[in-house]
Amino acid sequence: MELPKPPHLRFGPDHPELEHSSYHLPPSCYKSDMPEDKLSEALAYQRKISTLEEARLACEDYRKASRRIVFTNGCFDLLHPGHVRYLAMARALGDILVVGLNADASVRRLKGASRPLQGEAARAEVLAALACVGHVVIFPEDNPLNLILATKPDVLAKGADWAAEEIIGGTEVRAWGGKVARIQLVEGHSTSNLVEKARD
Repeated sequence: MELPKPPHLRFGPDHPELEHSSYHLPPSCYKSDMPEDKLSEALAYQRKISTLEEARLACEDYRKASRRIVFTNGCFDLLHPGHVRYLAMARALGDILVVGLNADASVRRLKGASRPLQGEAARAEVLAALACVGHVVIFPEDNPLNLILATKPDVLAKGADWAAEEIIGGTEVRAWGGKVARIQLVEGHSTSNLVEKARD
């Protein structure tokens, strides 16, 4: 199904120079035999893709409701079972999982010119479709510190391949009474391995 070019959504007041594709498309943009109300219901997961400001305001409401916020981040290029299990385990540490997603330019700086294999809008939509994910926020920087400071999570989750003292935002999260959790990664699953297999 060929989709029309999505409208663009400004990425928060702090980064007016960055635009990313918004997948918040009206049902009329999709060719389908489904009734429009059913189509809207089916695509409701797209509303999880949030700007920094939307996520910040949502997290304020979660705190008022005493809901435990978990934050994690990554590139999540070519989502695989290792990613899914990691995110499910992160979500189990609280009530709401906020996922910071590196923008395309950020991924290129971190992983090289050949990455990402999927654009930020596609990566965001796949993440948003997961039941364990509450919000997906694309960030332009090479690390998620600004997003962590905006959302003020109760738990900062990272893979156990990170040393505790190297986890960005850990000092800040502990300072407001939160905790840092290191999650054991599933062996045998990585995007790099998938890329190598595709080249063989």
